[in-house]
Amino acid sequence: MEIGTHVPADGLTLRELMDKLGKHGLLMLCMILTIPFLLPVSIPGSSIPFGLIIVLIGTGLLLDRSPWLPDRLMRRRLSSAQLSSLLEKGVRFFNRLEKLIHPRFFFLTHPETTGRVNGMALIANAVCLMLPLPLPFSNTLPAYGVLFLAAGMLERDGIAVLLGYLMLLTAITYFSFVWIFGITGLRALAVGLHLPV
Repeated sequence: MEIGTHVPADGLTLRELMDKLGKHGLLMLCMILTIPFLLPVSIPGSSIPFGLIIVLIGTGLLLDRSPWLPDRLMRRRLSSAQLSSLLEKGVRFFNRLEKLIHPRFFFLTHPETTGRVNGMALIANAVCLMLPLPLPFSNTLPAYGVLFLAAGMLERDGIAVLLGYLMLLTAITYFSFVWIFGITGLRALAVGLHLPV
């Protein structure tokens, strides 16, 4: 997983970044878009546009065709400072990850069968990533799901793909508990204030 570290003074658009990533640009772009949610890289308001791009890439994998990526989103420019931080920290992170990932359990990464199911899981993780919830780990859990799924498909590592599914399940369980306890808390508050429930 090699990422160029030369950053133009005026930064890059997401499309220019994807073009620089080469033939594996789509999955690599998914991985790079998770970095702000895994490492201390500040890119305000990124969860919805980044999540939407990942949804569209996952849809392309699901339908086995090149994804449609809106020009308005792909023209979003990352400044030189943002991009330098993103790539610098991302390279170190990916280098550590690369030591753990290698080809195995190929049946979990077959493009024409399980690859499409993996596309659905990528979409589900991205949708969770887009949820506007100001909660600890609300972005981190699905971001790891996207990272493991994209890395697993890219490197044909079925174990990484399974970790992506595990992170999706963890995220859904977490959000479900938050929802259940939130509703229970609101009902208890309503009862305490003698409000109709």
